[in-house]
Amino acid sequence: MSKNWKTRLIHSDVLVPEGFRSLASPVFRGSTVLFPNAAAVSDKWNPYEAGYTYGLHGTPTALELAGRICELEGGYRTLLTPGGQAAISLLNLSLLQTGDHVLLPESVYSPNRRFAGQILRRFGVDATFYPPTLGQSGERHPAADAGGSENAATLAAHIEPFQSLFRPNTRLIWCESPGSITMEVQDVPAIVAAAHRAGVLVALDNTWAAGVYFDAFAHGVDLTLQALTKYIGGHSDVLLGSITVQDPALFDRLGSTLQLMGCGVSPDDCSLALRGMKTLAVRLKHIEAAALGIGHWLARRPEIERVLHPALPSCPGHEIWKRDFTGSAGVFSIVFQPEFSKRQVQAFVDALELFEIGYSWAGVTSLAVAYDLGSIPGRPPYGHRIVRLNIGLEDVEDLRADLNQALRQMVS
Repeated sequence: MSKNWKTRLIHSDVLVPEGFRSLASPVFRGSTVLFPNAAAVSDKWNPYEAGYTYGLHGTPTALELAGRICELEGGYRTLLTPGGQAAISLLNLSLLQTGDHVLLPESVYSPNRRFAGQILRRFGVDATFYPPTLGQSGERHPAADAGGSENAATLAAHIEPFQSLFRPNTRLIWCESPGSITMEVQDVPAIVAAAHRAGVLVALDNTWAAGVYFDAFAHGVDLTLQALTKYIGGHSDVLLGSITVQDPALFDRLGSTLQLMGCGVSPDDCSLALRGMKTLAVRLKHIEAAALGIGHWLARRPEIERVLHPALPSCPGHEIWKRDFTGSAGVFSIVFQPEFSKRQVQAFVDALELFEIGYSWAGVTSLAVAYDLGSIPGRPPYGHRIVRLNIGLEDVEDLRADLNQALRQMVS
């Protein structure tokens, strides 16, 4: 049909050559999805069953990222959210309802703690916080052994401390290993065994391990979560989260809730995460070696009481880390000796030149944040003496020199 130039601005007849291929994943943007005919119009959310129906439910860019995360973690399907906290909220709201009970470790990420204490409580969900290293001995047990060579009595001894946590209305137990700031490593296989005996689902925040250093599904976890903002994105410029499941019924439950919450993800952010995944292995390798070297060096400093790095014996749950993890990341904490005041600890952080001050670790830039745990229930008695470090991609000797000069200023 003949078209006015103003119509051609919208409905052009221009064609471009096909066959362009690139190493970069294409970025598909769009809210409106076009249907071939009137009968095909649908608002179903699941693109694996219904195809593409609406931009909010995913574009090819988002589905490629979801598929790659799922492949990395060995799951059935992965859902994406606009951030790690959005993934936490989606999981809680999908699986809990009025009258239910949820368990969280005392070392849990503080926004998850606040969500339980404010949002879930408002809707009649009761939350209990449990010690993250409850029942640990560091020994192997059948839940962690592929062969299951030990007897049922041994397994029962490992999971017995968890039995009293569960109520008839408990529906979900959260794990975060290592714990936020204080870095406790949890005995996830024992928790899983106890939870599944009680008919309770287990969710794991697996962000520290980047979904690769701890195989959540091999250890029996039902749902694994990551803040893709961290190691997957890797450059401190993207906000994304993911939830991966092995059970199709859980995928449907989470996906239908996600649709009604209207939490779509940006295809541009997804493209940045896809790019970040390509360098994840080399970044993690450098960061692991650098963090271990710096951690061992800090452990010998007289100013430091304890280094909370899961790969070091001074960290609670270190034996569990050796048993269950295949590597370590670059985020850990240091605890200063009792004689140092809050002002001195903050002065140490302020004196750092290469370590910037800021949240959202796992980028290429090293970070330092001072905390005061005095008002947080269930946390170790470190008070104001704890500083969390994120090791980036700077030269290790430069980072060590920076820490050294800040420590000298702290005591001068």
